[in-house]
Amino acid sequence: MKNKGCFAIIAIVAMIFTASWALLSAGTDYEQAPSNLTYGYEVINVYPHDRSAFTEGLVYDEGVLYEGTGQYGRSTLRKVDLETGIVQKQISLPVEFFGEGIELWEDRIVQLTWKSNVGLIYDKESLAETGNFTYRTDGWGITSDGKKLIMSDGSNLLYFLDPETFQVFGQIKVRDGENAIRGINEMEYINGEIYANIWPTSRIAIISPETGIVRAWIDLKGLLPESDRAGTDVLNGIAYDPEGDRLFVTGKNWPSLFEIDLVAKDK
Repeated sequence: MKNKGCFAIIAIVAMIFTASWALLSAGTDYEQAPSNLTYGYEVINVYPHDRSAFTEGLVYDEGVLYEGTGQYGRSTLRKVDLETGIVQKQISLPVEFFGEGIELWEDRIVQLTWKSNVGLIYDKESLAETGNFTYRTDGWGITSDGKKLIMSDGSNLLYFLDPETFQVFGQIKVRDGENAIRGINEMEYINGEIYANIWPTSRIAIISPETGIVRAWIDLKGLLPESDRAGTDVLNGIAYDPEGDRLFVTGKNWPSLFEIDLVAKDK
């Protein structure tokens, strides 16, 4: 009897353990685990970049780079020739605005400002300002998935904006495992994922736009040679050419813009 009772107790404990594990497993999202996928890079091409450009936004479209730059009294929106780095057209922002991220939407360019809570709208061809809108947070980076605008404010939040009314209709929290990822800066939507510079690091996070989970990291440490670093600031600026499957990156006051391929490596 004593042995039977012992076996019964063991069986009950085993059942409880199994049931508890099942409940824990059912309530655990495997994506909560920190991302173990980290990419390095291979430099494919190096292009000239204006050292005076405090890059805050970068977009590639039909052979042309559109670039938004920052700093009070020096902020601009410009069209730049990729091959030569020559500025083809440029407008200056009012001195009270610190220019931030930019994005193309149909025949318009949308540009954020940092602390002013104002977004600016331009005609894509002429760069003439055609309107503006307001938001409640800081303005950092902006991109689009073709249906909505996606905006960052330097926190771990991404906001979804209607591209016609510019009203916020949703948001997600960005995290790697249980860690909130803050400092989300310039962004680019590439093949269903958000690539985001994380200020003030040399890393880019690849983020799921549905869940906010970081799928992978890109480590760009050492991309700009030490001999070119004098007078420069952090990595910032991501652009993508979907036709040629080309990824471009640069930084604030960098003398070069790099076309890179990603190379998987251990985290």
